[in-house]
Order: sequence, then C-alpha cells, then structure tokens
Amino acid sequence: MSRLGAMLGEDADVLENRNFQLLLLGSLMSPIGGSAVSPVLDTLASPYGVDAARISLFMAVYTAPAIVLIPLVGLLSDRIGRRPVLAAGLALVGLAGIGLPLTTDFRVALALRALQGVGYCGIGPVLITSVGDIFSGDREATAQGVRFTVVSIALGGFPLLAGILVGVSWRAPLFLFAATLPVAGAVWLFMNEPTTERSETEARTDGGETEESTGESDAGEAAGGGNEPVLRELLQRPGLIALLVGRGTPGLLWFAFLSYASVIVVRLLGGTPAGAGALVAVASATAGVGSTQVGRLSAASDSRFAPMVGTGAVAGVGVAVIALAPSLLVAGIGSAVFGAAFSIVLSLYRSTITTRSPAAVRGTVVSLGESVGRLGSTLGPVLTAGVIALGTAALGFEDAVRLALISTVVLSVGLSAGCLVVASRAGTLTD
Repeated sequence: MSRLGAMLGEDADVLENRNFQLLLLGSLMSPIGGSAVSPVLDTLASPYGVDAARISLFMAVYTAPAIVLIPLVGLLSDRIGRRPVLAAGLALVGLAGIGLPLTTDFRVALALRALQGVGYCGIGPVLITSVGDIFSGDREATAQGVRFTVVSIALGGFPLLAGILVGVSWRAPLFLFAATLPVAGAVWLFMNEPTTERSETEARTDGGETEESTGESDAGEAAGGGNEPVLRELLQRPGLIALLVGRGTPGLLWFAFLSYASVIVVRLLGGTPAGAGALVAVASATAGVGSTQVGRLSAASDSRFAPMVGTGAVAGVGVAVIALAPSLLVAGIGSAVFGAAFSIVLSLYRSTITTRSPAAVRGTVVSLGESVGRLGSTLGPVLTAGVIALGTAALGFEDAVRLALISTVVLSVGLSAGCLVVASRAGTLTD
C-alpha cells in the first residue's frame, strides 16, 4: 500500500474495503453504454439501414431517460437499498445490450438502447451514493476520486476495444455489453448493503463528521418522520439547491469539448480525426490522474469553496486554450489542463452533495444532482451549436466556433462560481 499511499495520501486504505472494491468493478462498467458505441456509430448505420443522421439517435435514446428517471431511481434506492438497484441496472444494460447484435430492425434497436438508458439510471448515481454510504469526510472524497479514475480508465479502454472488434464484425463490439452481467452477479452475491456498511469504527476514523453527527438526520426526521418530509426540508436549503444547480456546470464544458474537439483539430488546425481522438484521449488520461488528488485537496482546506471555484476556473481556462490554440500542441496542453481540473471539480461536486445529504434521502438527493448533470451535458452541445449558428454569418464559421466555446466557458465558470458563493454563505461547503 505504500505506493498507493504516496499517490492517494493517508486514506489510500479505502481500497481495502470489499464493498468499495465491488463498487469500483461496477464503475468500470458504468460508461460502457456510451463509450462502446460512439466510435462505431458510422459502421452501425449500414446494418441497421439508416443514414448517419438517424444513427445518432443511438446516443440520444440512451441518455434521455436519465434526465427524468434518475431521481426516481434514487428514491427507489433509498427505500429498497442500493444493492438490488445497482445489480438490476447492470443486468438491464447487459441483457438489452446483447440483444442489439441479434437484430437489424432499427426500431427494436432503439427500444433496446432506451432500456439500457433506464439501466444506467441504477448504476452511475447509485455508485456515487454508495461511496457516501460507506465513507465520509476526506476518506469519502478520496474514494470518489479513485472511483472516477476507474471510470476514466473505462472511458479510454472501451472505445479502443470497440474500434478493434468492429474490424471483425459490426456485431462484435455490441457483445461487450455482456461484461456487465457477471459484475451484476458479483454485486448481488457478495456486496453488503451500503446503507448499513459504515461501522462505528469507520465513523470514529472519519472524526465523527457524518450526517448524524451534524444533526442533519435528526432534524430531518423531526421535520416529518419520513423520506418525503426530509427531502422537502432539504430542498428548502439554498446551499443544497445551489450545489445541485452547480452540478450541471462541469458536464456543460465536457460535452461541449467532446462535440467540437474534431472540428477544432480538423477544421481550425488542419489536423486529422486521429489527432482529434488523441486530444480527447489526453483529457481522459489527465482526468484519471487528477481525480486521485481529490482527497488531498479536500483535506488541505477547511472549506471546499476555494478548491471548487479554483478547479472550475482552471477547467474553463483549459477549454479556452483549446478554442484559441494556434497549433495541436497548444491544444493538447489545454486538453491536459482541462481534463485534470474537470475531474477534480466534478468529483468535489459529487462528494459534497453526497456527504451533505442525510442518509435517509441520500440516494434521492444524489440522483437529483446526477439528473442535473445529465441536463448540463445535454445543454452543452445544444447551446454551443446555437451560438455557432447565430455567429457564422457575421464572423465566419471558425471564429463562431471559438466564440461558442468561449461563451460556454463564461457561462459554466460564472454559473458554477455563483452557485458556490451561495453554498459557501449557507455553510454548505464547510467540512
């Protein structure tokens, strides 16, 4: 553990927790719905008998259910437990996924992708919430960072593997979804229910900084004695509302970057699609590294305000550098900065929302945050495209793209900072 300790700090022993190990296994599967499909979309158009525009629905129908269903699935996980919801989500993604290569009917395929989107609602948010169930304080922040690192590994690995397999058959990459089935089995058979995982020893190790020690849980129960009254009371807190709104800002930047990385490299810098792929890979790699330092950043400050505002601003600077870069090398530097800062601010948002939510409604609140995150991810490309459409006539396409990305940076950084100011004044960011 000495090498891990050097990388993660004194909380590296979170990796010894068996439940957390199973959560990391689930985290390895969580991005498969998008990352195993996006690099082979063009290849899938022909066997499904559609054009390139319609095949993009493969992604839309997968992401759309989460905007509405994530909060409902979070409420369900609060009532029946994390383990059954997580196992069911993984199983649904796998079972619907292996049906995709068995049909060439596009309507059936879209229905299967929508089912996968429903399954995802029981994976990503529940993984985040479960980490908060098991750990608290700086240990929870460290664990969230480690979890994000595993997700980053999958984000880079699945596209590469799918790109290789599609050379064998268009069906081959789609069978990757079968990998979620044994993970679902492992979660169901070997995972203890995370809501009852944290022991008295763990609470003492974390310095008693649990939601119970702050009195939030007791106050919530006094407010009404059930999950719904507790949730209503929580949602009247400006600090929590501000955090939930701010949670959408990292995705706003990330998906604007993903949507226009190829345009910047190919159209603005005269590069190749391979160069665009390398630009995204650099951001994914540094995101994996940056997320390992979340615990240290959290422990270094009494309040999370400074690290969250700072890393959010740095992420914006990284995207601005990419937008204005005169060469691929400079864009690569901007991508590296952006990826590291993005992963840190996203992990801190998730960690703060998780640890500031009473256990009785933690799944619901975290799921609301993830739903807002999905909304931000959807709005990023849409808003950027709107600015490009309006600005092209006056500025030309290239300058309109740059203006659109800079505008997205200003919106994301400004909104995030404003939300964090409100949360800080409400005392929500103080450990």
